[in-house]
Amino acid sequence: MKKLSAALLLLSTTVYAQPFDNALTDEAIKKRLAPVGSVYLAGAAAAAPAAPTGPRSGEQVYQVSCAACHGTGALGAPKTADDWAARLTKGRELLVEHAINGFNAMPPRGTCMDCSDEEIAAAVDFMTKK
Repeated sequence: MKKLSAALLLLSTTVYAQPFDNALTDEAIKKRLAPVGSVYLAGAAAAAPAAPTGPRSGEQVYQVSCAACHGTGALGAPKTADDWAARLTKGRELLVEHAINGFNAMPPRGTCMDCSDEEIAAAVDFMTKK
């Protein structure tokens, strides 16, 4: 009975096995590496994104990288004026240093890895003044 089961298993996998082109030709390699599909979003521009024309404002950085936590208070992120008041007593420089290097649950630079130190400082100023 075991031999019959093994034979049936072997035959069933042979029937469903797909041939694989293991050739090392350029054509075969390109075919294997080609994307399976693509994503199209209606109304999306086909051109590459425009290069930045200058530093982003504190509000722009906040909207893109900070609002997820600081807009909701997630993981204890300061959200309201009262939350920020206690932190402001320690000085703006310390707040900017924590934003750049990370502090408690906040990772370094928040979630804006391509922000300059000046952009991070502008985001801190925007959050503490709103």
